[in-house]
Amino acid sequence: MCTKTADSGLRRQVAALVRHRVVVIGACGRMGLEVVRAVSSQEDMTVVGAVDLAHTSEDIGVLAGVGELGVAVVSDLRECLAASAATHAVDFTHPGAVYKNVTETLNSGVRPVVGTSGLRMTEVEALQEQARRSRLGGVIAPNFAIGAVLMMKFAVEASKYFPSVEIVELHHDRKADAPSGTAIKTAEMIVASGSKPAERQVKEIESLAGARGGVIEGIRIHSVRLPGLIAHQEVLMGAEGQTLTIRHDSMSRTSFMPGVLMAIRKVAGLDHLVYGLENLLDL
Repeated sequence: MCTKTADSGLRRQVAALVRHRVVVIGACGRMGLEVVRAVSSQEDMTVVGAVDLAHTSEDIGVLAGVGELGVAVVSDLRECLAASAATHAVDFTHPGAVYKNVTETLNSGVRPVVGTSGLRMTEVEALQEQARRSRLGGVIAPNFAIGAVLMMKFAVEASKYFPSVEIVELHHDRKADAPSGTAIKTAEMIVASGSKPAERQVKEIESLAGARGGVIEGIRIHSVRLPGLIAHQEVLMGAEGQTLTIRHDSMSRTSFMPGVLMAIRKVAGLDHLVYGLENLLDL
């Protein structure tokens, strides 16, 4: 483990029996601390490393409020992965760092579980090829909330009957990327299903640039960033004389943890990297 003090013999014996040995990247962020709390509460998992630029040398269990885990925060991902004998690395960091982090994780023979959004599809495909060559399972998920995944699946089904679609996503004001990965993934899933978004029969005039949002394959996406929000999305659909709204709200970051824990367990049985939590639901 990446530890601050020497582990007791008992801790080493327990850790040796644990199937899933998890390094948390971005461990001192709000999502990272939530992952530490969730993983440390599981009998088949243990936190063996914590990587962050803040709070180095401090015990991550103390920072997360679960008591001392004997795992110190370090800043060097490569060294932590090597020293901890990790099986998994959970990444909740920043769009500017995630590609490098996942590349390093795969280079170290560790399975990535990635909740950081902002990766370009070319980067996702490059990471999938790297994982395929290494025969390592992993997942990049724009959203780990099970309800959000179901929202996307329901939207795909509804789009067969409601071809006019727009997406509004709302997140906290510290989210760096826009639109969200969830919104992009939703639009991609609708298009991939064969549904063709209806074209408006009027030429649009924007008196304020960007007022109609961004466009992915004919589907408009609108982003809201405000304090007080966590993660929210609604898919708005219209047809003659009716509308349909499919909405999901994460009121707490704990909503993402069942999906993270499920992903840690399920990617252990994969030999490739999947994009989207929906690919793990029925495994």
